[in-house]
Amino acid sequence: MFQQFFTPAVQHTLDLMGIFVFAISGALLAVRKNFDIFGIAMLAEVTALGGGLFRDVVIGALPPAAFTDLGYFTTPLCAALLVFFLHPHVERIQSAVNVFDAAGLGLFCVIGTTKAYTYGLGLTASAALGLATAVGGGVLRDVLANEVPSLLRWDRDLYAVPAMVGAAMVALCIRFDSLNPFTAGVAVLTAFVLRLLAMRYHWRAPRAWNRRSSGVEVDEAST
Repeated sequence: MFQQFFTPAVQHTLDLMGIFVFAISGALLAVRKNFDIFGIAMLAEVTALGGGLFRDVVIGALPPAAFTDLGYFTTPLCAALLVFFLHPHVERIQSAVNVFDAAGLGLFCVIGTTKAYTYGLGLTASAALGLATAVGGGVLRDVLANEVPSLLRWDRDLYAVPAMVGAAMVALCIRFDSLNPFTAGVAVLTAFVLRLLAMRYHWRAPRAWNRRSSGVEVDEAST
């Protein structure tokens, strides 16, 4: 469905741009963790392709696009090599990387939702897979790097919520037969802007109601 809005060449270019930026975030984390070149490449590949692979396996789009299009596989490797040799320079433009990462988040939550619906899933399941497409790679990245996934941490800016909003908007547009290039673009833009605002103003999800302020207590108990 989403493919009807763009030519195959434009769709492919957008996919590769999102994959490249996601791969950079994975490679940078690998450098911070002092991984070797294989670890850097592995984390770049997993971050860039993990969400899409999960979606394609669930909906039965086999073999997944990551294994049928060489560009999908080699783009993360190019990002890994860039970070391997130039990571101090890449770190200095982290803000720009974050902006493109937010754009990829918005794009992939919309693509994931529409592709899942095209393969016969219901609206709720399609939106869930749209979310998984956008954030799944980051979850796998953090798990492999032995970290609590960022989207589960209260001290991190909202990441999953913007993708959820974008995916839900697409599902609602499908429900009311109003999904078109304009509404799809609005969904992408909404997720993108929400993520930027979350980074700018440090928006975070609420924690349990009436919980004790135990963060300090736990830290003190563990020392």
